[in-house]
Amino acid sequence: MVNPDGGLQQEKRRWTWEHPVGPRWLLSGSIGFDDSSDDAPLALCADIEGLFADLPPRPRERFTLVGCTPAGALAHLLDRLPAEALGTDRAWLGNISLTAPGAPPYRWGEDLCDVVVHARRPSTTMPGTVDVDLAGFVWLMDRTDAVVRPGDVDEFVLLGEDGVACGTCGDVTGVFREQATTPVLQVKLLGCRPEPALLAALEVSGQSSKANLRRRLISGEIHAVADDGSTAQLIGAAVSGTVNAAGPSRLGEGLLDVTVDLGTREPLPTGIPEILEHWRTGRPSRRNLWAGYDRELRHQWAGVALGHRLSAPDGQPGTTYDLDGRFVTDVEGFYCAIGEAINGPGGYFGWNLDALEDCLRGKFGARPPFHLAWHDSAVARDHLVAGYDRRRLGPAITFEYLLDMLREHRIEVDLR
Repeated sequence: MVNPDGGLQQEKRRWTWEHPVGPRWLLSGSIGFDDSSDDAPLALCADIEGLFADLPPRPRERFTLVGCTPAGALAHLLDRLPAEALGTDRAWLGNISLTAPGAPPYRWGEDLCDVVVHARRPSTTMPGTVDVDLAGFVWLMDRTDAVVRPGDVDEFVLLGEDGVACGTCGDVTGVFREQATTPVLQVKLLGCRPEPALLAALEVSGQSSKANLRRRLISGEIHAVADDGSTAQLIGAAVSGTVNAAGPSRLGEGLLDVTVDLGTREPLPTGIPEILEHWRTGRPSRRNLWAGYDRELRHQWAGVALGHRLSAPDGQPGTTYDLDGRFVTDVEGFYCAIGEAINGPGGYFGWNLDALEDCLRGKFGARPPFHLAWHDSAVARDHLVAGYDRRRLGPAITFEYLLDMLREHRIEVDLR
């Protein structure tokens, strides 16, 4: 591996090697040494098998509130619905939180999302209360995440999204769980040229002593390598686990195929490599290349744009930016469209509400106050409407909400 720009920040380096199959990925991070860098180059790879996979939709989970005393919205729902309506859309409760008793701010909490009440019955363990069966989702960053039961809580308080109590219960089942097995058990670094830290881990592969197992632990972030050797972080992509074995690769003399047993983390969608191709030889050449993707891949498009973002001066206050609204049929489309309005094809200007808030403070291509000419705004007005967003597991972000947010940051919006 040759890095002629070794003194530059990683994203500004140009990586080259001598093999006909060019590197596609750079792995950087740390191997399990106390003195290792957290962001050291570990390997260039022609490919990484297992990095992308399309998982089935996450199944709804079942919970039981044991010894429940309903109040508020939960009590109202149980009082007005006959038994045959439970388990249907009429018994939809929305999002609730489990917290510990005490005054806000609460010291612990877990969110249950898109909750439907399925049944209630007199509690056999706590007379005078009911057991309530629910279906929904525990809020997780990753479906493999553990949910730890608090050790000093012997009663749970239920809160609605408005923060108003909707009951208490003595216990709850189905929420707390250990770390789950990752859906993809291994990745293979194909056509890999290891750096010294990874080579050291490979030297002790197959040795199962505690010390050697630790020396084989790897935690690395993935960077996409363009044709010119430049790299950009692929947000959310990582290899974290234990280096298992290595052997010669058919992709080039001196290259290795390295197997890593994964710890946790969901794979990324298989549509991402196609998105990355638009940055393979530079920036995307035209706007709206994201328009044909579904919501998940529009979100990933904006994430790829973030990983490829280059620092540049903000436009002057008062500048007018044109937002092409023809394809803003969801909030992910809005983030893609405003990124291109501010920063051109493939541009980034937020990929969630918090990130948009950061961008509206400046240093991301535009400095308030500025003008935003939102063309074909009726598309967003028709699609970004109030309701529950099952992708976000929360209230939908509406057209009016985005307008209010922009105006609060001194953005003059011209709806066209």
